[in-house]
Amino acid sequence: MSLNGTRGLNSYNIISYLFFKLTILLLSGAHLCHGCYPRMFIFGDSLTDTGNYLSIFGDAPMLPYGQTFFHKATGRWSDGRVFPDFIAKELGMSLPLAYLNGKTAEDFLYGANFAVGGATAMNHSFFQEKGITAADPRMGFLALQVQWFKQLLTLLCPQSDCRNILESSLFLVGEIGVNDYHIPTSLVPFDEIRTFVPHVIQAIGAGIKELIELGAKTLVVPGIIPFGCTPLYLTMYRTKNNEDYDEETGCMKWLNEFSDHHEKLLKEELNNLQRLYPDATIIHADYNGASLDIFKSAERYGKFSEFYCNCL
Repeated sequence: MSLNGTRGLNSYNIISYLFFKLTILLLSGAHLCHGCYPRMFIFGDSLTDTGNYLSIFGDAPMLPYGQTFFHKATGRWSDGRVFPDFIAKELGMSLPLAYLNGKTAEDFLYGANFAVGGATAMNHSFFQEKGITAADPRMGFLALQVQWFKQLLTLLCPQSDCRNILESSLFLVGEIGVNDYHIPTSLVPFDEIRTFVPHVIQAIGAGIKELIELGAKTLVVPGIIPFGCTPLYLTMYRTKNNEDYDEETGCMKWLNEFSDHHEKLLKEELNNLQRLYPDATIIHADYNGASLDIFKSAERYGKFSEFYCNCL
């Protein structure tokens, strides 16, 4: 999913700025230490993809993608960096390669990124059964990314126990789930999309469970962003009724309530998994709450008036 909608370059700059600020907020709250992890394994969608989508589709990306940091398009869905770039920097790690861009064990010395722009948490059969055909199966889903990870383990430790690799690595599982809700928006009523939430949470939980049972010990699981604050959805569901908007943030209230519902169920699932696997550390990264903190206290982080102009 592209968060920027059709609102021009200001939205790209705001999203990159949010990435940086959110990363600082989330890492400071998660108590992850600099230099603790030699590698990172990443799962998710366009917020974490660093090149897999490009490898699958072969599309030639164009500006403004990549223009502010790499000065060229790199396969990231951003004008600059995405969350894994900032996390790796803050933790003193080398950035892992996109999985589909590597071939040898040496290519994955620092881990691997399995995220694909447009990926869903749920298997595409869920959408097909409901007659929703907009999801491109090539973008994949979380269970497929976990399968890629299992294939990589046969390359990294073909004749030895992978336990040391897994226990010493950081796992970033998400953000994922946004596309499960975004893909059907033009095909089914949003009230029906709300019924997808438990299924999305179940798919995320199943992926986390499989990773832990393989040997993962430290997992950061981001929630979704506040839908009602993104330029795309503010454009799609624009209304002249001022009561639909939060006076403090300018965000659309009913869409943010939907994001809150997802977050509530996700936290419950993570708490259940933590009780089931007490030896693992499962950290919920609250993208939703951190984003809202920025929108509510813009003066603490910089100038955001352009964001509101773009959205409203």
